[in-house]
Amino acid sequence: MSAASQARRLRGPDELEIVAFERGHFTSFSACGIPYWVSGDVGDRDRLIARTPEEHRARDIDLRMRTEVTEIDVAAGCVRARDVDSGVESWTSYDKLVIATGARPIRPDMPGADAPGVHGVQTLDDGEALLGTLARARGRRAVVVGAGYIGVEMAEALIKCGYEVTVVNRGREPMSTLDADMGRLVREAMVGLGITMVGDREVTKVLTGEDGRVRAVATQDAEYPADVVVLGIGVRPETGLARAAGLPLGPHGGLLTDRAMRVRGHENIWAGGDCVEVLDLVSGQQRHVPLGTHANKHGQVIGTNAGGGYATFPGVVGTAVSKVCDLEIARTGLREKDARRVGLQFETVVVESTSRAGYYPGASLMTVKMLAERRTGRLLGVQIVGRESAAKRVDIAAVALTAGMTVEQMTALDLGYAPPFSPVWDPVLVAARKAATKVREAGS
Repeated sequence: MSAASQARRLRGPDELEIVAFERGHFTSFSACGIPYWVSGDVGDRDRLIARTPEEHRARDIDLRMRTEVTEIDVAAGCVRARDVDSGVESWTSYDKLVIATGARPIRPDMPGADAPGVHGVQTLDDGEALLGTLARARGRRAVVVGAGYIGVEMAEALIKCGYEVTVVNRGREPMSTLDADMGRLVREAMVGLGITMVGDREVTKVLTGEDGRVRAVATQDAEYPADVVVLGIGVRPETGLARAAGLPLGPHGGLLTDRAMRVRGHENIWAGGDCVEVLDLVSGQQRHVPLGTHANKHGQVIGTNAGGGYATFPGVVGTAVSKVCDLEIARTGLREKDARRVGLQFETVVVESTSRAGYYPGASLMTVKMLAERRTGRLLGVQIVGRESAAKRVDIAAVALTAGMTVEQMTALDLGYAPPFSPVWDPVLVAARKAATKVREAGS
C-alpha cells in the first residue's frame, strides 16, 4: 500500500488505475507493534493501523479486501484472484505489477503444531487470536519457541501478562543475529527477569490434553508445561506465487530485483518488502532482511517508478534494534561468522562504557562489540547490549557502515556531548578507538 499510495501521489486516477488485492482483514498495519499490543503497552489494536481500507479507497485506489491472488500469468499480463469468503474467482489484467506478498512464519512440521493454543504472531488476526487464548487459558504457563526478535519480544509481553515464561531455543544463546558472546548478555538479563531459558534444545512435538488443547512442548529429553505456546522461529519469503510464475529467486528464496526494485528480467514487474532479497552493502552479497523499515522504503521506490518517476534502493547494512523489558539490544553490519563466510579478515574489540558521564545520576553500563577489517580498518559491524539509550547508538555505526568509513575515521566524528547524554567519549567511539589501535598493531 506504500507503493500504491506513492504512485497515486504522482499520477491521478485519470492517468493511472490502481488495483490492490489483500487476502486479510487489514491494510497498512504495524506487525512490529503486535508484541506491545499483547503486553498491554499499546492498549488498542486500532492504534497499530496506519491507514484503513476506506482511507485508501478515498484516494481512488481500488482495494479488494479478503481477495487472494492464486496465480500470476506473466505472458498474458494478468492475475487470477479468489474471493476468500465466496470462493468466486476472476482474472484481472495489468500493465504494471507489484508483488508484496511478504513473508510467512516458519511453522515446524511436528505433531501438535496446529493444536489450539499454539500461535504464530504476524498479523493483527494472529494477535487477536493470541489475546483470546490468554484470556481463556486455565493456567499461567507459556512456552515461547525460538529466541529471535519475535521470541524475545513475546517473552517480555507474556511476562507482563503475568505468565511464567519458558523460552526454548535451538541455539545456545538467544538472538542469533548477535555473536554468541553478546547473546549471552541477553540470556543473563532474561534469566534475571524470571524467564526460564532452555538453550541447545529443539522442540520435537506439542503435547495436547484430552480436550485437544496444548498442555506442553517436548524436546528429545524433557517436557515443558504450557497453557499457551508462541512460535518465534522466524520467517521465510512468501514467494510461492512468484516461483510458480517463473520469476527469479535468490539463495534465500526471495525475489531478485534491481536497484529500482524491478524484478530482474521483467520490465513491468516490481517487488518489495519481506518477499525480496536485498544487497548487503558491507558483504556485497544478497540477504533476506524482513524489516518494516526496508519495506516502507521499497514501497516508496516502487511507487515512484511505477508512477513514472525514478528512484532506487541501494541496499542495507542490516540494522535492527529490540528490547526485553529494560534491556536494549542492537546490531548492524556483519557478525563474526558473516565476515568469515565472505572471506573477510577482521579484528574484534569489546568495550564496556556508560550511557552518560559516569558521575551523572542514572548512568548505566552498556557493552559494545565492533568488527573492523584487518589492514584497511573498514568498519564491518557493531553490536550493542545495554540499558538506557544503548540501542539507538547503533545508528552511528549504521551511518558509518553506509558511508564505508574506517574505524580510524570514526574516532573523529563530531557527536553531541553533554553529561546527561553521553560520556566525553561516546561508547561507540571508545570501541572505534580501541579497534583502530588493534588494526594498527595488526599491520605493524
